[in-house]
Amino acid sequence: MILNYIWISLVLLAVIMGVVQAVCYGNVDIFSGILNATFDNARTGFELSIGLTGILSLWMGIMKIGERAGAVNTLGKAINPFFSRIFPEIPKGHPVFGTMLMNIAANMLGLDNAATPMGLKAMGELQELNRDKSRASNAMIMFVVLGASGLTLIPTTIMAYRAQLGAANPADVFLPILIATYVATLVGLICVCIAQKIRLKDPVVLGTVIVLTALVGLLVWGATLLDPHRLSVVSAAAAAIILLAVICWFVIQATVHRINVYDAFIDGAKGGFQTAIGIIPYLIAILVAVGMFRASGAMGLLENGIAWCFAACGINPDLAGAVPTALMKPLSGSGARGLMLEAMTNYGADSLVGRLCCILQGTTDTTFYVLAVYFGSVNIKDTRHAVACCLLADLAGVIAAFAIAPVFFG
Repeated sequence: MILNYIWISLVLLAVIMGVVQAVCYGNVDIFSGILNATFDNARTGFELSIGLTGILSLWMGIMKIGERAGAVNTLGKAINPFFSRIFPEIPKGHPVFGTMLMNIAANMLGLDNAATPMGLKAMGELQELNRDKSRASNAMIMFVVLGASGLTLIPTTIMAYRAQLGAANPADVFLPILIATYVATLVGLICVCIAQKIRLKDPVVLGTVIVLTALVGLLVWGATLLDPHRLSVVSAAAAAIILLAVICWFVIQATVHRINVYDAFIDGAKGGFQTAIGIIPYLIAILVAVGMFRASGAMGLLENGIAWCFAACGINPDLAGAVPTALMKPLSGSGARGLMLEAMTNYGADSLVGRLCCILQGTTDTTFYVLAVYFGSVNIKDTRHAVACCLLADLAGVIAAFAIAPVFFG
């Protein structure tokens, strides 16, 4: 419903802006420009989706190898001690721990198709432990906030879109996304711990947070020592090394477990093809609406206003073009994706705004979608502090993205 209202608003505001320009400024050609934008953006959406097929098939094939090789289970076991502390109400050894760990690990590896079913299964198991069936339990809220904050190690789809739009190095946003998504997840975790009075000083919780924060802080500190050009080169090289290491880990682990690597890749690649084809209508819909909004001059007016506010606050006004993506992300994943693609098309895939939009897209999940699907699946009416914690995590991720992008990309 939210996306429905957003789509209607974009189209109607574009037409209204066109009428204003025609009546007040005599610019009757504006209507032809708006109409042409619908045709151009519809074609762009189709071409993007078709061109995305090969790249998505490649990465989803690789991810399927990791899934069958047990990489998800390996990550789950690694974070089990930490999870047992932040879910104190769940009995030790309860099966829901395994389901939640599988969901989080799948999200970290970008295995969305595997993560969602496991997430819904986890919510069902948590509901069985819940005394008040209409009110979210503490464990449910912690699980949903961690899911909505979207800690992702491999932003597969974003890299695929960047490659499709001609980025010189599609993986150069890898480290910035990793830093921003960690900040969002950390803030979400702390907010829930404070609300639920979970001991942040517990040795395992505190130790895990300190180690991970130190690693992220080290990345930021190292980034400040290099000029933007060298930093971009180093970031791209580091991303390539990490991603190749992950691929090697998947293949080696699959070989050790005697998994048919080739068949696993083919099965995953088929899923990539279906995903790319399936998003065509959604991508065309949002790109057409955003294209009309920009062709009418409304988007430029909005961005100029935001740029003026940024300049007045001492913030780089060039970042204003990414604000629509930041505002859309909690409301609609497809809407934010469309704005990200529109920004990369309009400003360039390797522009500051284009890269910032990619970072914003990879920082958190779609908050209201996650809340609706996860709580709705178990008929929870009272979500308590879940929404507030999710939105605080979103805000932290946005601030981190806006702070990090100029450091990495100038």
